[in-house]
Amino acid sequence: MANTVTTTSPAHPYSPAYAVAGFGFVSGALSVDVDGHAVEGVEPALDAAVARLTERLATIDMALTDVVKTTYFVTDVATRDAANKHYERIFDAPRPARSFVEVAALPYGATVEIEAIAHRP
Repeated sequence: MANTVTTTSPAHPYSPAYAVAGFGFVSGALSVDVDGHAVEGVEPALDAAVARLTERLATIDMALTDVVKTTYFVTDVATRDAANKHYERIFDAPRPARSFVEVAALPYGATVEIEAIAHRP
């Protein structure tokens, strides 16, 4: 796979997704709807963050099945149990490695942000 960088913007000067040498690196995908509004509720927020992650992966011709590592940033560590159940639903075993980090706040009022590393040999 050649180097691939998705579009940046003045408000977001980084690459939402970048592919090189069979790896895909995805910047944090927030729990927002397609219009950029924060999604309320734990399960809907997790679903929204995964939807945004999936969209970003698609820009570099990758999918959730290619993900090998994720980092979840959440505004409430108490979402961990729900996130674990959600992880089991969206990823087949063996599931990607994952870090889970509580943060004070996320952009746009989001409650979940997921970044990922994907690989396709």
